[in-house]
Amino acid sequence: MENKKTIDEPALEEKKGSRWKRLVKKFGIGGIIFFTVKGIISSTLIYFLGKNAWSIIAGYITGIFD
Repeated sequence: MENKKTIDEPALEEKKGSRWKRLVKKFGIGGIIFFTVKGIISSTLIYFLGKNAWSIIAGYITGIFD
């Protein structure tokens, strides 16, 4: 029994350490690229919309009433 535990312990450590391998296996390279690009686009939109949010909203509201 103890020999089996000794053999299985390094295998568990390898599974914990191979996070990238699990992600690639789960999503594939295309999926990882997709989520990376999606995150970059989302971050950019949040940054620019947050920076100019009040001017965009004010321009939209004044455009409605004109």
